[in-house]
Parts: sequence; C-alpha cells; structure tokens
Amino acid sequence: EGNEPGDSTKITYRELLHKVCQFANVLRSQGVKKGDRVSIYLPMILELVVAMLACARIGALHSVVFAGFSAESLCDRILDCGCSLLIT
Repeated sequence: EGNEPGDSTKITYRELLHKVCQFANVLRSQGVKKGDRVSIYLPMILELVVAMLACARIGALHSVVFAGFSAESLCDRILDCGCSLLIT
C-alpha cells in the first residue's frame, strides 16, 4: 500500500525474492559486505522493501531515512551511522 489511497502494488513471493537477489548482487558489486552500514533514502515504494531485504540478505546493516527529511537531516544521519553507501 502506498501513501495515496488506491496506490498499491501486488507482487508474489517469487517476484520479491528475484528482485531482492538482484539488488543484493548490485550491492555486492558496489563493495558492500556483511557488517557494512547502508542508508536508504526512499519514499514508501516497493524498492524500499527490496533494498531493506537485500541488505539483510547480505548481512549489511541498514538505516531508513524517509524522503520527507531535509538534506541536513539526511547528512547528519549518514555521518552518525558511518554508512558506506546511500541508496536513493
């Protein structure tokens, strides 16, 4: 379910697993490994869930910063957690 009424997406577990595995491989290709910290700056969309699950799949810690935050707030959160990658 999205933020707007009537805004929804349906996905099967198989499709979700496929997307998560693909994105986990993208993260690995960017040098993300177990124990690394990743910040995710996305609105409430399917890709947010995929990014979170992909991080969990490879053992990377993730911090979700919702898209309503200002650039300064985002910067503070990135510096505080010491993340190695920002997903937008």
